[in-house]
Amino acid sequence: MARTKRETAQPRTASFVELFTPKLITVLREGYSAADFRADVIAGLTVAIVALPLSMAIAIASGVTPDRGLYTAIVGGFFVSLLGGSRFQVGGPAGAFIVLVALTVERHGVDGVILATMMAGVFLIAAGLLRLGTYIKFIPYPVTVGFTAGIAVIIFASQLRDLFGLTLPGHEPGELLPKLAALWRAAGTINIPAIALAILAIVVMVVVRKLRPTWPSILIGVTVATVVAWAFSLPVETIGSRFGGIPETLPSPVVPAFSFAKMQAVLPDAIAFALLAAIESLLSAVVADGMTGRRHRSNSELVAQGVANIVSPLFGGICVTGLIARTATNIRAGARSPVAGMMHSAFLLLFMLIAAPLASYIPLSALAAVLVVVAWGMAEKQEFWTLLRSSWGDATVLLATFLLTIFRDLTEGILVGFALGAVLFINRMAQATGIESGVPLAADDKADDANGARVPYDSNIATDPDVVVYRITGAFFFGAASTVGAVLDSIADRHKAFIVDFSAVPFLDSTAANAMHRMAVKAKRKGVRLVITGASRTVRRELLMHGLRPPLAKYRESISRAMSDIKMPLSEAQGATNVVALR
Repeated sequence: MARTKRETAQPRTASFVELFTPKLITVLREGYSAADFRADVIAGLTVAIVALPLSMAIAIASGVTPDRGLYTAIVGGFFVSLLGGSRFQVGGPAGAFIVLVALTVERHGVDGVILATMMAGVFLIAAGLLRLGTYIKFIPYPVTVGFTAGIAVIIFASQLRDLFGLTLPGHEPGELLPKLAALWRAAGTINIPAIALAILAIVVMVVVRKLRPTWPSILIGVTVATVVAWAFSLPVETIGSRFGGIPETLPSPVVPAFSFAKMQAVLPDAIAFALLAAIESLLSAVVADGMTGRRHRSNSELVAQGVANIVSPLFGGICVTGLIARTATNIRAGARSPVAGMMHSAFLLLFMLIAAPLASYIPLSALAAVLVVVAWGMAEKQEFWTLLRSSWGDATVLLATFLLTIFRDLTEGILVGFALGAVLFINRMAQATGIESGVPLAADDKADDANGARVPYDSNIATDPDVVVYRITGAFFFGAASTVGAVLDSIADRHKAFIVDFSAVPFLDSTAANAMHRMAVKAKRKGVRLVITGASRTVRRELLMHGLRPPLAKYRESISRAMSDIKMPLSEAQGATNVVALR
């Protein structure tokens, strides 16, 4: 009789200290050497070089001066790394906030942005202390892809004015359609040198990224465009001509004036800031986990983001969040701990103190080119197309979120997308229940294998350390994807091969399929063989649509067939079975 080791998907309840201890303290407790510090310094310098032009570009696109972007990265980024729940998170101004900040500036002025950001910080701290970070990860995958693609479109549209050097007779509208209409009416003011510099910057960034991936392509592209504009005295608008340059020192902290009426006015914006900051930072932390095999503390991360969003505005900064691109750069540069993110802030401060006068010569069309490249990269085009072809339900959620984000409001797009995802889940559960309606309450006994032979129990192979079988039971959807994904992620660190049995899964959605794909990529990187068994036609189709195909994974109809592929007897598979039950 084979033994079965049962492992539930719900981990033990963590203590308050475990939930909110910053990863910096964890790293120091584990031991931090001089070699670790050198690696963090190099990684911090690398990220700072990338963040320097990007922070200014995001600030300008948000309707504020470029120095506020630097203050955000310096002050806010420092506190994100100091107090955060991720070892590698890098904080600063994000492209995702451009439309929200710009609209808030238009409605309430820069003071309104400062107040809304601080209020968002309070909301984030409260969310972390209430342990709501655990639930933010339940946002369906089509929603995240939809609003990210929508933000990319908005960022691109916001850069058309500077990209083409257009001159508008009045204020540039914030909404997409009125903005495009105003830009079209100003088409006669196109500045050819500005377009040429933008194209030059884009070409340099793309070529450098392709030929020398480890080089700072953004900084090189902006530098080349700036040198060309200065050398040929091109008639283009620069940071100096529009903003008068940037300060050479970090300002002293100032508590903004506020009133109850003003707080009421900016409350919707503060809620939107907090919601987006939570989503962006936790998504970034999840990406970092996937790249490194580590696990972040989501609630600790929310508290850190809250503190950063309270402190940053005191120095004139804007919204702070975790940044996927800069966090990934930090990891690839060899970061070992949160010290790398803190060093990134220190180097940015040093750059501002030394090189502030040179920033005045940067053409605005070159910074617009930076954000065009960023928007193209963040659009998740392949994922968007995959979800459109995946199923009508995922396509509906994706398009609703995408279109509402572009034409209405980011918060409205997320909320409607989440609601549609929940309705879609209920519908799929009803269909799955109908499929199972013919199953008898009591099933007949069956032999141990297909041939009816009894396999003798062997205690020596009951728990093999190298190969394991996991059986997932129940609906595998966005509400369970994070929990089950965390269990499966740990396999790649402990085994040489494993089987995931889907025979008891009535359906899975795109969020779960994406989680499986991330796990498979990690397993392949670790040299672990993955075999999926028992998947129904619809489940297999969803997995294949999200890239889970050879060589990442093999599909077999049964565990016994999978075990024969791995060159193991069936009895060994039965002895190593783990059951992950979704309830």
